[in-house]
Amino acid sequence: MFYVVARAILRLVLGIAFNIKVEGKENVPPEGGVILAANHSSMLDPLLVGCAISRPIRFMAKRELFENPFLALIVPNLGAFPVKRGKNDKGAFHQALNIVKGDQVLGMFPEGTRSSDGRLQKAYSGVAVLAEKTGACVVPVGIVGVGRGIRKSTFPPKRRHIYISFGKPIVPSEVHSRISANQDSIGLKEAITGLMMDEIKKLVAGFRNIN
Repeated sequence: MFYVVARAILRLVLGIAFNIKVEGKENVPPEGGVILAANHSSMLDPLLVGCAISRPIRFMAKRELFENPFLALIVPNLGAFPVKRGKNDKGAFHQALNIVKGDQVLGMFPEGTRSSDGRLQKAYSGVAVLAEKTGACVVPVGIVGVGRGIRKSTFPPKRRHIYISFGKPIVPSEVHSRISANQDSIGLKEAITGLMMDEIKKLVAGFRNIN
């Protein structure tokens, strides 16, 4: 209930603050375990993605957020769970695994941290490992306009355009079949990661071309 109410309020607030355009929501399966993989340039990214679709999303969030007394009361109720950045956090990984196996939606940022200039960074393999172990599809997500809208201010205030696009699902079994048919030497984990980041890059580039 808290999640539903909080999302409704956030949708209203974000809708007032920004001109948000969402595309490809139909690419998110209506049921079953799903991994959303998005580029990351702003602290608003989880909120924007969470408000863009109807299914609740469980996000990995840096452990430091849970050390703040105020945020520690709110963030868990929004479905987030802590992860130690830059370390092999087995506890967070197993929690993520259980979320996907429990037919929920898991939100992840493959780059691991926010990009300072909006350019895509090298991706970690966590998304691909979870997809390989669960068979769940990976839906790439491109977000454009958030970083620019926050870092640059004008007076009088101007509503910034933010674009969120959900790409076609990447299905591990289909990727595996493609690798086998082409007799590629690349592994499934590497193939999923590469395809995922290529799709995110296309989604981001597509929106930047209309900016």
